[in-house]
Amino acid sequence: MLAGPEPLARSASLALPSSNLAETSHKEFRMCPSHPSSPAREPVRVPVQSLAAPALAALLLLPYPAGSEPPPVQDGAQDKDARAFTDQFDYAVGELASSGTNPYFVLEPGYVLSFEGKGETLTITVLDETKKVGDVETRVVEERETDDGELVEVSRNYFAISKRTNDVYYFGEDVDNYSDGKLTDHGGSWLAGQNGARAGLLMPGTPLLGARHYQEVAPGAALDRAEIQSLSETRETPAGKFERVLKVEETTPLEPDEKEHKYYARGVGLLGDGGMKLTKYGKK
Repeated sequence: MLAGPEPLARSASLALPSSNLAETSHKEFRMCPSHPSSPAREPVRVPVQSLAAPALAALLLLPYPAGSEPPPVQDGAQDKDARAFTDQFDYAVGELASSGTNPYFVLEPGYVLSFEGKGETLTITVLDETKKVGDVETRVVEERETDDGELVEVSRNYFAISKRTNDVYYFGEDVDNYSDGKLTDHGGSWLAGQNGARAGLLMPGTPLLGARHYQEVAPGAALDRAEIQSLSETRETPAGKFERVLKVEETTPLEPDEKEHKYYARGVGLLGDGGMKLTKYGKK
């Protein structure tokens, strides 16, 4: 079970102490949001959202027993920047919904993002379908990717949005990988509450420059993390020109020399993935 009772919700913030990571293979959800290096310093806390002072009366969704703390994520590689990536997030089950709109992430049934480039296509669709993960009803978001016309991957991703903060949490994914038109494996699949995995923060409701957080917290499957680097980029794709764009640096401790930058437009979402660019977006 994911849920565990806890009398009071702790302050939801992005803590920046140092962190270590474990060995795993890695898979990412593409609609996700990462900061320049700075000297090591004492741990600080950067709030994800301003929170109301009164304690929440609902149960906390925690993938570990009530009254106990979850184990910290163990990094296999040391980040040169001493600031840690937050890997624990506080939210009450009652504040989470399976649909809603974050400034940079639309979680409404029927919303579609289409990408093309270098012979590849990617279609991200918010389905009119939900899945219960522990005590949380999540929204199913499907990704369908092709390469030279051949299906290479279909994933079903599970998200919930906070009605209080607009934070979007990521509860896992089921992945089907294909080769030559045949299903080969389910590499990259994970689910909060299973095998030590717990929900990550896919997109904060109020992105803060320099904030660092884990998007996926799934030892043995996925440990993607993000750092917010800019809120004022300008990007152009076949779908149009976008301003006040959010820039995110994505990394994983499993591949310390690799990094990727992604861009998100307000009211739209992801603008590109790898060599693919957004070609159209909106509801069906």
